[in-house]
Amino acid sequence: MRSSAAWHARIRCGDGVGAGFLVTGRRVLTCAHVVRRSGRASVSVSFPHARELGEVSASVVAHGGWAGEVTDPGDVAVLELDRDIPLAPAGFAPPDAAYTEPYPKLIAYGFPEGYDEGTLAEYQAVSGQLIADEWLELVAWSGHGQPLVAGFSGSAATLPDGRVVGMVSAASGTAEVRKGRMLPLDVMARYWPELGELVPTPGHADEARRRLYALLRRAAGDPVCDPNRLYVDAVGAFGPPLPTGGFASLGAAAAYVQWEVPDPQAVSRLADRLQELLGGGVARPPEPAPPRPSSAPSPWSPVVVEIDHSGAGPDQVTVEVSAYRDGRRRPVGAGRLPRTAVRAYVQSRIDEAVAHLAPDADELVTFVLSREWLNEAVAHWECSAEDSTPLGCAYPLVVTDRARHHSGRLRHQLRKKWQKLDAGHGSEVHRVECGTRERPPSLRKRLWDGDAGLAAFATSPTEARQHFEVGLTVPVPVLLWPRTGCPGGAQGGPACAGGAQGDPACPGGAHDAHACPGSEFLDRLSASLAEVPPAELPRHILSLRLTADADDDPDRHWARDLQLLWDDPRCFPEATASLHSPVG
Repeated sequence: MRSSAAWHARIRCGDGVGAGFLVTGRRVLTCAHVVRRSGRASVSVSFPHARELGEVSASVVAHGGWAGEVTDPGDVAVLELDRDIPLAPAGFAPPDAAYTEPYPKLIAYGFPEGYDEGTLAEYQAVSGQLIADEWLELVAWSGHGQPLVAGFSGSAATLPDGRVVGMVSAASGTAEVRKGRMLPLDVMARYWPELGELVPTPGHADEARRRLYALLRRAAGDPVCDPNRLYVDAVGAFGPPLPTGGFASLGAAAAYVQWEVPDPQAVSRLADRLQELLGGGVARPPEPAPPRPSSAPSPWSPVVVEIDHSGAGPDQVTVEVSAYRDGRRRPVGAGRLPRTAVRAYVQSRIDEAVAHLAPDADELVTFVLSREWLNEAVAHWECSAEDSTPLGCAYPLVVTDRARHHSGRLRHQLRKKWQKLDAGHGSEVHRVECGTRERPPSLRKRLWDGDAGLAAFATSPTEARQHFEVGLTVPVPVLLWPRTGCPGGAQGGPACAGGAQGDPACPGGAHDAHACPGSEFLDRLSASLAEVPPAELPRHILSLRLTADADDDPDRHWARDLQLLWDDPRCFPEATASLHSPVG
């Protein structure tokens, strides 16, 4: 193996052996369970590619809090050597390099019984999904070769180019089962925040990261530097909220900003504010925490109409209408109704709900619907028996999926997605053509990998059910579709089927022989949304609905039946209460 990888370390603690890797001149990372007997036994470190260094005594100087069981979190330990080591330390890749498809080969250098000089094992991540928010699962790269067994714990998991992406922490290697687990770098940094200085972070400049950690060393123990106040200064009013319980240290706050806050300027703002508190001024004028883009409205004040099954029979639903003011949810009315009475009930309550909003509030009518209601023509419901104006032409009006609205996972992920979207201007439209031959798992990957903010369907949910359900279960804040299906089929023609061999032409007499109306819908929609910030979409769609309604032939206007699913959890700061069934 190349001498450039001489940083691989063999660790002995009493009669136990494991692996580790040199990260600075005197510090080595390994698993806490490798040195679990360090209180009673000496710890020594050797480097197989630099045998002339001999065994170097070491002590445990940082510990992730591992409690002793295989599935306990925090299986990280930092060793300090009794002298500097004249070897280049390990280099690091961004954490997501381990699970960016196609998943790369990961190489571990371990010391199982009989291999004092070390041996290699080749593995790969199963996916980017963490097990218990802690580990990535590994499987063997091939059906033969060295399994991960005792002696590999603490070894660096490296890409073929030698950069480290994680640390092997558990193994279940046998001839029949070749699996293991590793701690990715961002998880390791939870337990040793200093690691954040060494690891490149997508979205954050290397110079800003290094400056921040230099300031953290200066600020150690300074009571003026409150980590919670600094965090709020760094992320601004619309950033991720302060985690429950706050931060115990500046290092913990810095690591959270580095790994969990997507705003590319957050690390720089944190460093600027910290430097100011330390009395050194700032190296450059601090950049203010970004407000929403200047073209975006002030935060919306929602009027929420939530409709769900009542449990009292297929014809009975529960309806609840409420308004948000000053971040608090104010119930207006709730009841169990037959489906045929829902429209009249909503019409009678929306005006009352709007009256609860602040005088200068930007109202947003939000229908939170069970999945079977998502395609309901709520934007075409009349305002009242006395006012025939469609609701979608009287208010910015959106829908959202009820299960999605109450999902803690999606609410958290959507908040982070909006942080990115607010820093931009328009948003790329990820198209889902009618009759698409793209497999739903492929669409899920495309929306994740493309970091999608907006997905548009050429046809209705009933005609693209599996693809539409994928859109609902990934954190894409905006979904749009033509409610009546492929627009070419709305006049009695058949739905577009995408052509026999994936040709975009629509079969059927009612369709143009050469162009799918669904594709034309997506073309018009993409052009219309090109420069619109996502936060402005409810107002923009209101304008489109007014235009379609005023058209000489409104039934044929491309935006006539446009449905907008728009999700910004920040509009609902108080946890939404689920509707309770009045049955039982």
